[in-house]
Amino acid sequence: MNSSTHRQDYSFTVLQKLIVCMIITISIFFFFYSSSNYHLLHIDVDDPECAPSLTNLRAHQSIDSILASADSNATSYPHQHHHRDASSSETSQRFDTQLKHIVFGIAASSELWDKREEYIKLWWWPNETRGVVWLDKRLSTSENESLPEIRVSSDISRFSYTFRRGRRSAIRISRVVSEMLRVGMEDVRWFVMGDDDTFFVVENVVRVLSKYDHRDLYYIGSSSESHVQNILFSYSMAYGGGGFAISYPLAKELEKMQDRCIQRYPGLYGSDDRIQACMAELGVPLTREPGFHQYDVYGNLLGLLAAHPVTPLVSMHHLDVVEPLFPHKSRVQALQHLLKSIKLDSASIMQQSICYDKSRNWSITVSWGYMVQVTRGVISPRELEMPARTFLNWNRKADYTGYSFNTRPVSRHPCQVPFIFYMSSNQYDDTRMQTVGTYSHHRSHHPHCLWKMDSPAEIDSIVVLKRPDSLRWQKSPRRDCCRVLPSHNNSVMYLSVGNCLDGEISEI
Repeated sequence: MNSSTHRQDYSFTVLQKLIVCMIITISIFFFFYSSSNYHLLHIDVDDPECAPSLTNLRAHQSIDSILASADSNATSYPHQHHHRDASSSETSQRFDTQLKHIVFGIAASSELWDKREEYIKLWWWPNETRGVVWLDKRLSTSENESLPEIRVSSDISRFSYTFRRGRRSAIRISRVVSEMLRVGMEDVRWFVMGDDDTFFVVENVVRVLSKYDHRDLYYIGSSSESHVQNILFSYSMAYGGGGFAISYPLAKELEKMQDRCIQRYPGLYGSDDRIQACMAELGVPLTREPGFHQYDVYGNLLGLLAAHPVTPLVSMHHLDVVEPLFPHKSRVQALQHLLKSIKLDSASIMQQSICYDKSRNWSITVSWGYMVQVTRGVISPRELEMPARTFLNWNRKADYTGYSFNTRPVSRHPCQVPFIFYMSSNQYDDTRMQTVGTYSHHRSHHPHCLWKMDSPAEIDSIVVLKRPDSLRWQKSPRRDCCRVLPSHNNSVMYLSVGNCLDGEISEI
């Protein structure tokens, strides 16, 4: 019994020693193997003595040659830097785009020029903005400092166009980007395209483009408000009337292939879908900026502008189709009136804020610089931030399913038809260092209301106080807050609009 136990103990001890030896041997082998591979992976390729040892690491020479070819091609395009060192001096200029770096290309028609040039004069800054108006034929126009340079587009007769109900001018307009590039302007980072009835908020164009690295390939714009239009054309397309931006490197790539690309799509309808088709061939997707507005709608833009998305207002299009922004004014006069607010705080124009008059149970929305709405009862911010359907879709129908965004009826109850106050004056108070805007009551018929509560009809005007906030879009987007201020005059309401304080929300 004792000898058997001894043999078992001895065998177990030997087994333990064998296992330990095996572990030590494997560890030593693994150490030398790892060291050898580490040395190979960190070998100096410039050392001729070490070069032969790289043979096994370069078994796939075809891959190396492809990568080398790609690198050599990249160096031939100095504006393309897809893999830059973050410490390079170039990164310090990444977000410093200024107006002088932007060139506008305006597609115009000789038939409508006498009327449409008035829109361009409104937003064009003489001696500051750069760009060219491209017409289909030469007109006898005098030099006007309040307009861009006027040029005639090149001949397009060699291009095929087969869309039966369209116009060949779509080809001419689609080539504006390439023609702008060939003008050869210096220090260009962005080309911004628009139509002759597009109204740009120039400062906000700069703000939006400053978010992006102009050395990369960017195609920036927005879709149509019409769901049907987006289905017929593409949700991936920037609508040209609302304006779109193309970075300089992308414009260079487009110019190289655009004429060949256009020939491949003779059956397309417009200019913007031809641009998007070429972008698809280049592999560059649309970067969406909802502040570019095509406005494929009819009627009154009040519902859209009163609930503008929390983003800079960059452009407005189809100004000849929709009603003037302000009542009792022409379309041009209305835009001139709006410019009074834009000049004071362009970053905040049309920005919505929501608050409640708790003592009178009213819901209030401010579209800064444009209008104020006061409605009886409490309507949630979730509903108020949706555009009210004061407009018809592109098929002239009051069909809420025809839009590419959520909408709501103007009112759900006769007592909740909003009372509208349009901006009548806006100025800067040097003492208070804030803007003081007066919004006057637009008197119109309201249904009889049986609710036993105060009526906003008693208010003649609303005074809105706000500090300009030119840096608001350098922070995370957030809707402004508004507060109802005390008033000793029952016919005047005072509101304060500005950045929300800690813990401040829109609630009754």
